Amino acid sequence: MFVKSDERILGDGDFVEQVLLAAEEQLEKRYRLQAKGYDLEKVASRVCDLMQIEPAELWAPGKERKRVAARSLLCYWAVRDLGIGMAKIARRLNLSLAGVSQSVKRGETIVQQKGYNLIDS
Repeated sequence: MFVKSDERILGDGDFVEQVLLAAEEQLEKRYRLQAKGYDLEKVASRVCDLMQIEPAELWAPGKERKRVAARSLLCYWAVRDLGIGMAKIARRLNLSLAGVSQSVKRGETIVQQKGYNLIDS
């Protein structure tokens, strides 16, 4: 009897297979986005279009509600979809790692509530 296993993942064969499939799907999505030319700047452009703000406003410091939401979207898509490191984003936005982490969480909530997509459909 053959059971799928991976020493990095604790669980039975079905669980291990689900985890590996999810990881593979995420990598494929990341590669598709990169092949279409998506990088931090292109994500920022998409966020500015969705949130109807100027790029300078996105990168500028401040805690205005719209700017925070826009930065949160940027952080979420950059980290989760493109795999850009939080440290790089933190330097670019002049935020702490904890701030970027919180922004990723806020961005996920915004995407779920508003139904936003990184790729314009």
